Amino acid sequence: MPSPLANPKSPRTANAATAQDESLLPARAQKGRGAVSNTNGRFEKFSHHAWDDGWLVQPENNNARNPDIDGGGDDYGIDAPRLKTTLGIDGARSVITRNQSPDVPFDRSINPYRGCEHGCIYCFARPTHAYLGLSPGLDFETKLFWKPNAPALLRKQLAAKAYMPAPIVIGTATDPYQPVERDKKLTRKLIEVLVDCRHPFSIITKSALVCRDIDLIAPMARQNRASVAVSVTSLDHRLSNLLEPRASAPHRRLDAIRKLADAGIPVTALCAPIIPGLNDSEIENLVAACKQAGAQSVGHIVLRLPLEIADLFDEWLQNHYPDRRDKVMSLVRQMRDGKVYDASFGNRMRGTGPIADLIAKRFDLARRKHNLTGRTINLDSSGFMRPGVDGQLSLF
Repeated sequence: MPSPLANPKSPRTANAATAQDESLLPARAQKGRGAVSNTNGRFEKFSHHAWDDGWLVQPENNNARNPDIDGGGDDYGIDAPRLKTTLGIDGARSVITRNQSPDVPFDRSINPYRGCEHGCIYCFARPTHAYLGLSPGLDFETKLFWKPNAPALLRKQLAAKAYMPAPIVIGTATDPYQPVERDKKLTRKLIEVLVDCRHPFSIITKSALVCRDIDLIAPMARQNRASVAVSVTSLDHRLSNLLEPRASAPHRRLDAIRKLADAGIPVTALCAPIIPGLNDSEIENLVAACKQAGAQSVGHIVLRLPLEIADLFDEWLQNHYPDRRDKVMSLVRQMRDGKVYDASFGNRMRGTGPIADLIAKRFDLARRKHNLTGRTINLDSSGFMRPGVDGQLSLF
């Protein structure tokens, strides 16, 4: 039911105002989904919560579950419906997004999909769903949007006389190879446009599906016009499954690195995010495994918790790692000058303080031990062929 709040635009205030009310039904994790709840976005006037109004039948002994009463659901006798993934149309009029951030080595990117079914609980793109009037929680990973006309839009933007080529990174916000890509093949169609135009590109993904497009990527890589970055967050299958429930398993990502490298494609391993108290103990093993798989460079990013993600991540910890919750959040604050998040350039991806410095030093030592470099995107733009407005390549 909707309930007005003192400061309805602040999810943190909403949670604080209602957390002590015993009538609220607790959110429960769903198999195959990252977020535990579907908290309203920061622009909504009301915050919606599951409320026990007395009609629900609660067993006398909550510790002794009765399948005849609860049907295997929660303690109130309710089976939570399994959320299905839906796909809507994104009516964007452009496909290339520009940025001026000094924290990333590129100034333009493409995200074929809005929302991501991988369900990574830490995903910094979750808050963008609030602009659509949807939740950064479960909505972000179940209510997806795609751009059917993206290849045509890309050709149009590349054909503009004012356009100057530079490496385009595909998948900076949401994964271009999430499950829906198997059917839609939108990412592949975008790559085909870039290949036709001899336009340099790099791909970021945590899906082994990227290997499907080696036939397009490898020839461009041989001309120094393509590279791939594969995100490997943990070698622990259980932790990976909880953090990134519908992404490829760790061994499949390492196998993808191996196949890409064998095809002559430069591969960067992105160890991101590093979560102190959760996966930071794996740093050396992560770097070693990625090197063995064939990665040429490695990079890392520490956990970022902007806007609604802070509450979603804290809720995730409470459900999956309640014994580590206080420690993890304390270490996160120690990397952010006592705050949950610091959005300032230079600090947002690396953090500050002794904990962040130690993580960076460990990565630097592991990188030097295995003769790996830091991530760069030095791709050749000189061969770019501007497409004509009718889809044909220009002769001049």
